[in-house]
Amino acid sequence: MSKEIKVAELFAGVGGFRLGLDGYHDSAHPEFDMPSAGPFKTIWANQWEPPGSKARQFAARCYESHFGEDSVVNEDINRVLDQAERGEIDIPTIDMVVGGFPCQDYSVARPLSQAHGIEGKKGVLWWDIYRFLKLQNDRSEDAARYCLFENVDRLLKSPASQRGRDFAIILSCLAERGYSVEWRVVNSAEYGFPQRRKRVYIFAERNADWTIETRLQNGVMSRAFPMEAPGEENIREVFVPEDPYDASENFNLAGKTSPFMDAGIMVGHRVLTCPVIEKYDGARKTLGDVLIPLDEVPEEFFIEPEQLPKWEYLKGSKREERTNKKTGFTYWYSEGQMAFPDATNRPSRTILTGEGGRGASRFKHVIKCEDGRYRRLVPDELDQLQGFPRGWTNTGMTDGNRAFCMGNALVTGIPHLIGKAICELR
Repeated sequence: MSKEIKVAELFAGVGGFRLGLDGYHDSAHPEFDMPSAGPFKTIWANQWEPPGSKARQFAARCYESHFGEDSVVNEDINRVLDQAERGEIDIPTIDMVVGGFPCQDYSVARPLSQAHGIEGKKGVLWWDIYRFLKLQNDRSEDAARYCLFENVDRLLKSPASQRGRDFAIILSCLAERGYSVEWRVVNSAEYGFPQRRKRVYIFAERNADWTIETRLQNGVMSRAFPMEAPGEENIREVFVPEDPYDASENFNLAGKTSPFMDAGIMVGHRVLTCPVIEKYDGARKTLGDVLIPLDEVPEEFFIEPEQLPKWEYLKGSKREERTNKKTGFTYWYSEGQMAFPDATNRPSRTILTGEGGRGASRFKHVIKCEDGRYRRLVPDELDQLQGFPRGWTNTGMTDGNRAFCMGNALVTGIPHLIGKAICELR
C-alpha cells in the first residue's frame, strides 16, 4: 500500500496530527526527526486563535516555522469556508480530514428538510468541520474518504441535561454524509505514553464496507489500541436519529446516563458500544523519562522556599467556609488532596493550558529535585510529555504560550498508531 493519503489538518495548533501521521524530517534539524505512520501527506492546514490579533497567532507561527512558509492558513476557518463556498479561494481536494475541536453546544437549529439543511449555532466549530466535509464530498465520492477527530471524553456524555445528545448529533451528521464511524476513549498512559491524558478519538470512513458485528474487535481502533473482548452481555445497541435536528430535540430525553460507552461503532444509524479494558504489555514511560538535566533548568522555574506553603495549601484537601463576594451568600467549599510533589516514577497528570507562569496553582506540575528543591516543569518537558520533540515550541513564543500550546495539544503517538492501523486495513 503506497498510494499517498492527502490530509487537511483543521484547528492545527502546532501540528500534532501532522507530526503523528506524516512524521518529520529536516536535515537542518535532525533532532526533530520522527517516523511517519504511512504515506500520509498534509497538503492544507488551518490554525487561527481568537480574537485574531497578531500576538495570539503564536501557534500558527510555530507551525509555519517547522512546515514551511504558507503551510498553514492563519485565518478564521468560518471566514475561509465562506470564501471557498463563494468560489473566491480554492481548498484542495483531500483524502482525509483531521482535527481536534472543542466540546461545545452542538444543538441543531432546523431540520434537514428545511432550506439550507443542517444549521447549528454560530461559532461552534463542529459545524465548520461539517461544512468542510460537505465541500469535499460534493466534489467527489472519494474526497475526504477518511476523518480522524479528537475531543475531550465528556463529549460522549454532554450535555448534563440530555446525556449523549451532542455525540448523537455528531454521529447523525456523519451518517448523513455517508460515513461509518469508530470511536475510542484512549488514556494515553494505558498504552505506554508518559502522560495520563484521556481523550476520545473518532475515526470515520465514507462508503465503507464494514460488518458492524465484528468491527469492534477488528477495526482501526482495536488494532491501534488492543482491548479485552467485551462479551456480548456488555455490548449495547443504540440507534442514532437520521435527522440531526431530531437528535438535538429528542435523543435520550428520559435517560440519566449517556448510552455511549468508551468504545463504539456506527454503521448506517445503528450503533454498538461497549466498555473498555485495555490490553497492553509493552514498554511504559513515566514523567521522569522526559525530565531534562537539573543544570539545564532556568532559575525562574525553581520555587522559592517561602512560596512552598502556598503551593501546599492549594494542592491540599480543604473543607472551609467561604462567602460569595457579590451576593454575600455563605457556603462550605471542599476539594480533595492532589499529589505534591508529582511522582516522577509514574505517568504525569494531564497537562492543562495554564501550566505556565510562576504563580502557585493547584493544577500545575511540581517535582522535587535530587538536591531537595522544588520546581515547575519547563516547556521542553511539556513538549515531550505530548510526544513532540524537545524544543518543538521554542520558536520565539513566551514560556507561557508554549505551555498553552501543549495544554491544547494531543499526544502525537495516538494519531500515529491510528494512522498505522488505517494503512493496515486500507
